[in-house]
Formats: sequence, structure tokens, C-alpha cells
Amino acid sequence: MKGNRLSTIRVSVFFAILLCLAAPGCTQKYARHYKELEYSKLGDIRIPEVQRVTLANGMQLFLLEDHELPLIRASARIRVGSIYEPADKIGLAAITGTVMRTGGTTSKTGDEIDEELEAIAASVETGIGLNSGSASMSVLKEDVDTGLSILADVLMNPAFREDKIQLAKILHRSSIARRNDNVGSIAYREYQKLIYGPESVYARHTEYATIGNISRDDLVAFHKKYYQPNNLMLAAWGDFDAREMIKKIEKAFEKWEKADVQPPTVPEVRYEFRSTANVIRKDDVNQSNIYLGHIGGLRNDPDYFALIVMNRVLGSSFTGRLFKNVRSREGLAYSVRGNYSANYDFPGVFYVGCQTKSQSTVYAIRAMTEEVKKMTEAEVTDEELALAKESYLNSFVFNFDTKGEIVGRLMTYEYFGYPADFLQKTKENIEKVTKADVLRVAREHLRPDNIQILAVGRPQDFDEPLSVLGPLREIDITIPVPGK
Repeated sequence: MKGNRLSTIRVSVFFAILLCLAAPGCTQKYARHYKELEYSKLGDIRIPEVQRVTLANGMQLFLLEDHELPLIRASARIRVGSIYEPADKIGLAAITGTVMRTGGTTSKTGDEIDEELEAIAASVETGIGLNSGSASMSVLKEDVDTGLSILADVLMNPAFREDKIQLAKILHRSSIARRNDNVGSIAYREYQKLIYGPESVYARHTEYATIGNISRDDLVAFHKKYYQPNNLMLAAWGDFDAREMIKKIEKAFEKWEKADVQPPTVPEVRYEFRSTANVIRKDDVNQSNIYLGHIGGLRNDPDYFALIVMNRVLGSSFTGRLFKNVRSREGLAYSVRGNYSANYDFPGVFYVGCQTKSQSTVYAIRAMTEEVKKMTEAEVTDEELALAKESYLNSFVFNFDTKGEIVGRLMTYEYFGYPADFLQKTKENIEKVTKADVLRVAREHLRPDNIQILAVGRPQDFDEPLSVLGPLREIDITIPVPGK
């Protein structure tokens, strides 16, 4: 009986809806086009205060209490990076960052640390990237002393055991052997080399020879040079009392004394705007992977905020011009993308690109170049401006959806010398961007007549020779064999 009554109710509701929709004016009253929908303005986001402390040994702490779960996490940033490794030992930084953890410490092997962490459902990891080193810890509140002691031991006393060094080298050699398997990876890698230069610290990559040149002594010296407490920032967030947490961190790192650390200056990027046409022959594919563009910018450029809006209008979303015109209207691309990127301490790159069938390669390049030119010729529409700003601002809240993001971002700004409220100022400045601003920065920062073009694919299948776009250079991506 109960089931029958529920069925009767469902049927009654269904017919009531039909009657409503059939009534005169009903659809006009309740059905609205999506463009007519109105939303309230994004409210101010309240950011919890992060406590900052500098220990006697120079280590900088960023602390944020979060009592929602009985967990404590920590993240360290070390002023180091592959930009500081010698040119004949590319890979040194990455291997050092890996073996610091896998190789264990002077008192425990890496396997013993694994077992200890597994027993308490915790983790401690390390690594070194392009322009910073990292270390992380995640533990239950009750095991924070154990977690901190392991984290401190790994950072202060890595053993760099030879077997783990050799294992890391094997993994790097394996990666080198496979690096030309994926067309997208080839295109991205070689485009970076076009923009920054093949020998630039921002584009170079490992080779068998550079991995072979790395010894245990190199790892030890690299670690000793950069891993000092006054060259490190540590953020912690979770279920703790900040004052007690400071004491626990001081105890864990009490034997780490301040040292004289002078990291080299960040290498400069020197870029000359020019037009080039480049091809990489990949005969086992039937489509082309294309990149074209030039150098990008820095986040501390006053034009950065207008460039974000310009970027969204051009091609960083499904509503961008590249997607609508090159992919949907022209039907040229399986995927199309565009981005004017900006980094914290060295210029990013500007690129537009797509994947298209071999027979439409040159046509697609011209179509994408035309979209870049249009950005410099006339103001964007009111609808484009509103959509670009709204899409950015409506996703802005996700910059603050975890405590880790909040404290980690503050540490990043400190690391690169940006104001602590840089993200909040970004929101305010995005809201102020006008159509005139977008046109101005497009004209100042986009150079459609001085772009570098890269196509990876089968040149014999292109709709036109790539040389119609300029003097053609074929890039050799053969992997050098040691000793030859």
C-alpha cells in the first residue's frame, strides 16, 4: 500500500508540472536563457591569520591552526634548484632530492624509515625542482614528534647510500630512453628550448653523459651547500597549538646551526624577438602537434592582471576565441590551447598550439596566428570581457579551500619576494580591468609578426611546406649515446 501511494504522488506531481508548462506564460515566467541569469557579486574572502616566527638558527616558520581533523602536515621550501647545478651534471639536483629520502640517514636506512612511517600511517617526502627544493610531512596529531624527528633527520643527515644513487640513475636513464615516445612531450620540451635557448637552465634536460658524471661526493657537496636552516622555510598546519608546535620544531631541529649560505643569483633570460619556422620529423604519427609564440612575462609586471583577462579571452578556456574559431568553426583541431604564462622570478612563455591532422598543419598555424593578431587590432566585446573576468573570479574561491593552500601560498610569496596579499590584490585588479586595458596589453606584449613556430609530425604530409612561413630548420632530437 505504501508503495502504491508513493507512485500515485509521483504521477500527480508529474502531471502538475505538465499542466504548468502548458499554461499560457508559464514557460516565460520560469524558463530563462542562461545569459539572462544574474548572480550576486563575489563577497570578500576571509583568510585566517598565519603566524610567522623566525627561529634562532634562521629557519622561518609559518603556522596555521586547523582543528577540524586530528592531522598535522608540514611543507618545507629550500632555496635550491636545478638552475644551480653544473651544466655537465644536469640531474644532480633531482637525484639529490630523491636520494635524501630513499637513501635514508646516518642512523636509519631508507627502508627502515619506510617501515617506521608505515606503522603510524605517516609520510615524509623530499625533492628538488627547477628553482626550489621541497620536503613534506603528514602525520596523525599523536605522532607529530615522531614525524618531525624523521623530517629533521632526513633534511639534516642524509646518508646518500650508493645503492639508492644507482637506482635513481637507472630511473633517469630509463626516462631519457623514453623521452621521444610521446609527441606532446617532444613538442613542449623543444618549444621551451626555442624560447629560452637549448643551453638555458630553464630548458635544458638530462642526458646519459650528465647522469654518468654525477657521483656521491657531488650529492653530498650539493646538499651541504644549500641545506642549512637559514636557507629554509617551514610551513605547518593542522590540529596543534601554535606555541607548542614552535617548541616541538625547535627541539627537532635544535642541532642544526646557522651557516653561511649564498645561493647564486637567479639566471637571467635574454630573449630576442624573431620569426622562425621549425619542424621535428616524427614519421610514425598522422597528425601534427604545433606550438607558436614567444617569451612571456613576470607576475610582478603591472600588466599581469590585464594579461590574465586577455589570456582567457584568447584561449585558456572552452569559451576562448581559439576554441570557438579554430576548433569549432574551422574544425581544424582535435585540441587547441593558448597561454600567456608569467612566473615569479623569470619570464614565462607565450604560446598557442593545437593538434591537427597533418594535411591541415600550415592552415591551422595561419588560423591561430590570425587570432593572435586580432587581439592586437580591436577591443574585445563586452560579453567577452565579462565572461573572462567572471570565469576567473568565480573560481577564485578555490585558492582558499584548504589550509595547506593558504599557508603554502604565503610561504611562496615570501620565497620569491612578493607581498603577502598578492593574491587578494590580484582579485581587486582583475575586477578593474577594462576593454581598453586588454587591447593595450595585447599590443604591448603580443608580437604576432615575430613568432617562433614549431611543428612535430610528418612534413611530407603537410598541406604546404612549412618553409612558406619562413626559413625552415629541422630539429634533431636524436638521443646522444655516451662516448659518441
